[in-house]
Amino acid sequence: MRMSLLCKALLTAGLLSSVSLAQASNLVYCSEGSPGGFDPGQYTTGTDFDAASETIFNRLAEFERGGTKAQPGLATSWDISEDGLTYTFHLREGVKFHTTDYFKPTREFNADDVLFTFQRMLDRNHPFRKAYPSEFPYFTDMGLDKNIAKIEKTDEHTVVFTLNAVDAAFVQNLAMNFAAVHSAEYADQLLKAGKASEINQKPIGTGPFVFSRYQKDAAIRYKGNKEYWAPDQVKIDNLIFSINTDASVRAQKLRAGECQVTLNPRPADLKGLQADKNLNVPTAPGYNLGYIAYNVTRAPFDKLEVRQALDMAVNKQAIIDAVYQGAGQLAVNGMPPTQWSYDESIKDAGYNPEKAKELLKAAGVKEGTEITLWAMPVQRPYNPNARLMAEMLQADWAKVGVKARIVSYEWGEYIKRAHAGEHDAMLIGWTGDNGDPDNWLGTLYGCASVDGNNFSKWCNAEYDKLVVAAKRVTDQNERTELYKQAQVVLKREVPITPIAHSTVYQPMRASVKGFQISPFGRNSFIGVSND
Repeated sequence: MRMSLLCKALLTAGLLSSVSLAQASNLVYCSEGSPGGFDPGQYTTGTDFDAASETIFNRLAEFERGGTKAQPGLATSWDISEDGLTYTFHLREGVKFHTTDYFKPTREFNADDVLFTFQRMLDRNHPFRKAYPSEFPYFTDMGLDKNIAKIEKTDEHTVVFTLNAVDAAFVQNLAMNFAAVHSAEYADQLLKAGKASEINQKPIGTGPFVFSRYQKDAAIRYKGNKEYWAPDQVKIDNLIFSINTDASVRAQKLRAGECQVTLNPRPADLKGLQADKNLNVPTAPGYNLGYIAYNVTRAPFDKLEVRQALDMAVNKQAIIDAVYQGAGQLAVNGMPPTQWSYDESIKDAGYNPEKAKELLKAAGVKEGTEITLWAMPVQRPYNPNARLMAEMLQADWAKVGVKARIVSYEWGEYIKRAHAGEHDAMLIGWTGDNGDPDNWLGTLYGCASVDGNNFSKWCNAEYDKLVVAAKRVTDQNERTELYKQAQVVLKREVPITPIAHSTVYQPMRASVKGFQISPFGRNSFIGVSND
């Protein structure tokens, strides 16, 4: 009965054809938003990575399912030189790129594909990048564009990366979603046809699922890769992302059996989902942070006293009670306490609206000053209800004489405009991507990231010297001390107001087997079945 209901739902939604449904294994995932595209290197959000990197692509190294350890992917092994500057990757043989109606590969994966993938990100004058101008924010935010000195192939299945300086997290970096490996043969085909931009709309990878069709704001369709290099890990014939921005709608569809997995439920829906005998709701501690980013390049946020005032004016506990409803913990630092090197000695300034008023007056901010406060249009693991949070912040700041006008955009547009620095203050957040402190303290607040994930546009020389130094040594105790010093500077200068770390809940039908909650907030369907 379950399968027939599922098939009926899929057919009604136009998500599947009528062929051999009874024999096929199908899974519908209720996702939270439309991806910006399918070229992972161009994006930074989980919505984009789930839709492309976790489905269509592989990386040289990949994180273990449900964990933070980097393990072999398209590389079976790697060697690191004694000085820590040379990484030799030994590539997996027999890996096939996807065959679709728009591309038929004539060869298997080899070193040329790795060279194309990374040279395009490294070289602004790369022919493909000239034909299709693109930015690679994560790659540059992490300073890889400056630290990778060269990439060479020594044979068809060996690639050597040479670094300018030691990068303690280099392998973990290459296991991240943005480092998805493309087909050089496909790129050459697109280039010759004058269709280079299609790499972002018609993707070709080596991953567990083959891209089939995308309808913006509706659905993404994939087929299980019958030629995957780890065939026992592909247990779904048809994977469908059903795009639903409303969390309550996603919950309704899950309970009705119209989808089998969803994400980011509203706290108010949790009790009902947990009580449903047809569902499982596994949970995990949140490796995340929801925060306010102040754009320090715009007045009045260029003044420390203003940032301190707005920070003190926020009633964090009230927000956690109303927005997170028991599923959030008060945040103090720029990364979660589960991250090694977290400085537990740092304390919040605390809720003090009277002091906030004094600071604003001293900074010359007049009563009734207007600012914009951007609120995300989607639920994220670190913020289940950005609209409500924005309204509460609006009320908090009104009490100290600052009028905040709430602004929102479609998710892709929201991120694009924020990268461009169009906001005053904005709600944003992060789920760690590789288990290393640099992924927080460097990626989110470092000088190299001011045009990317550093939404505060904050570049502090004292802070940056510390995080860059921490990345250049391999001793964890030494790195910890440097990162603790950096956290002190971050807290002192207030480019952000940390709000909360939220607990992650992942509702799914009881029929789903093998799904694991990622500490990085990704939704991967490799090794997953729907029985």
